[in-house]
Amino acid sequence: MSGNPPTAAPPDAAPPASLRRRPALLPADHRVERLVRLYAGLSGFGVSLAMMVRARLGVGPWDVLHQGIARQLGVQIGWVVIAMSAVVLLAWIPLRQRPGLGTISNLVLVGLVTNGMLDVLPAPAGLRVRILLLASGIGLNAVATALYIGAGLGPGPRDGIMTGLAARGHSIRVVRTCIEVSVVVVGYPLGGTVGPGTLAYALLIGPLVHLLLPRLAIRQDSPKTERKTDTHD
Repeated sequence: MSGNPPTAAPPDAAPPASLRRRPALLPADHRVERLVRLYAGLSGFGVSLAMMVRARLGVGPWDVLHQGIARQLGVQIGWVVIAMSAVVLLAWIPLRQRPGLGTISNLVLVGLVTNGMLDVLPAPAGLRVRILLLASGIGLNAVATALYIGAGLGPGPRDGIMTGLAARGHSIRVVRTCIEVSVVVVGYPLGGTVGPGTLAYALLIGPLVHLLLPRLAIRQDSPKTERKTDTHD
């Protein structure tokens, strides 16, 4: 035979693009713990939204829009949360964001839990009880957010917009402020509830999640630990 023998690729050569794997939908480490935190967080998020709605002292910025649309259509707010999540997810396409299991679960579960809680949670009459319900809702919302983000299975549809724009060089604080002001401006004339709860949520949720996230996030295994695990499997 004529010709030179095929040259072996160096051991550290990158695999062809067709053989490169996409990131796993569910990472191999801490799978059960990730799923428990994800679904506990998303369920808690839906419960917290229902609590703030029943407090009638103002809801979070995005929920001002959700509530306004729901009142115009005569449907429960949870259905609007689901529909808006799907619409917002379309905006990920030009931002080249990739949804994860947490993203899709967020889209469906939060709205369903919110509707279920609104069916069983009565609206209190006394102002003190309403304030307590609002404060508890904001606190639960922060814990729930830290749990589902800390699971590391993908951000919610609305968070993905902010992180996608931030990845393009925009300040995430400026992006978040502009988006939240815009949804309040649109939602309030539609009938969304704006009040002291809206301001409290906007001011407190960021610092609370910042405080809780390091405590509730899944700790990544070190490369050495992963290699040992792979060896024993």
